[in-house]
Amino acid sequence: MKVIYVDNNATTKIAPEVLEEMLPYLREFYGNPSSMHTFGGQVGSKINQARENIAELIGANHEEIIITSCGTESDSTAIWAAILSNPGKKHLITSKVEHPAVKNLFEYLSKNGYRATFVPVDSKGRLDLDFLYSHLADDTAIVSIMWANNESGVIFPVEEISGVLKERGIVFHTDAVQAVGKIPIDLKRVHVDMLSLSGHKVHGPKGVGALYVRKGTKFSPFLIGGHQEAGRRGGTENAASIIGLGKASQLAADHLPEKNTRIRRLRDKLEDELLKRVPNTMVNGDKENRLPNTTSVAFEYVEGESILLLMNELGICASSGSACTSGSLEPSHVLRAMGVPFTAAHGSIRFSLSKYNTEEEVDFIIEQLPPIIERLRNMSPFWKKSR
Repeated sequence: MKVIYVDNNATTKIAPEVLEEMLPYLREFYGNPSSMHTFGGQVGSKINQARENIAELIGANHEEIIITSCGTESDSTAIWAAILSNPGKKHLITSKVEHPAVKNLFEYLSKNGYRATFVPVDSKGRLDLDFLYSHLADDTAIVSIMWANNESGVIFPVEEISGVLKERGIVFHTDAVQAVGKIPIDLKRVHVDMLSLSGHKVHGPKGVGALYVRKGTKFSPFLIGGHQEAGRRGGTENAASIIGLGKASQLAADHLPEKNTRIRRLRDKLEDELLKRVPNTMVNGDKENRLPNTTSVAFEYVEGESILLLMNELGICASSGSACTSGSLEPSHVLRAMGVPFTAAHGSIRFSLSKYNTEEEVDFIIEQLPPIIERLRNMSPFWKKSR
């Protein structure tokens, strides 16, 4: 049975070109990149080239890139760096729809001596900017707002927020894990102080990420150890994966136009046909301002887990929420924050496409999913009550 993978916001397939780039550094060139000898030094040179590619993808300078193990480490590093560099400031701001990597850390800090403000969103998942700006304070240590939401795909106005925070002198971090490689990002134009990204979201390997730290930003290391990353992140470099992330970043830059043409068209076709063929169905989030590969479709009066199981039998891989929380039977915190009705939140499915998806795959989903929804609704007492 062929697998149709439309869960790319959870993770992506490693691009063949990336794997090919990595293999020599798992086989022949295994030297420690921090070594003084040539055998290790050649690995260090390749890592420097990868750092250049990562920086170029987001419009940064290579010395502003710190390699990490994942997006979560990048987020934690940024937030702790802001806190440790500003010990007198006890106020933190984030949104109610952040990824758990940020949300759960803010909740932890709020129980350990800090005041955390969580900015609400409206029914389309758009950030309440008036609420955000009205809660800025003299002791705000950091504002952390994601660039794009992993479930709804909604893009937040990071450029506008960055301008306001720059004027106030407040550190601004953005979790851009879902945005990098899908939409253009130019940090020479947008004044973000710190930005997180992750390799496995851009057809790179798992277990590697990066944190951008703008030159001049106060910074305290999260992992203290050796001299790696210019003393900003201790630990022997995961050389092959870093090199893989560098190649993936290069490919992502090359494929950006395709994300906003072919992939967006496939996403729209899938969404439009499902809305047309299945009654009592709606899209979660702002359809006008979102990632080109993402749609969250709510099928009322059915359970998302049941939909996923029946699609899985056909080889279709999607998600009922983010991969970090989809094991829960509760509606996601993102859909709850958006006020999605209970009858729709439980039946919400996220489809996230990549450059490897085809028109034939989308057509297959369009043909197979409506009968699945009809079958499940015929078994649902809530559906029968609604008729």
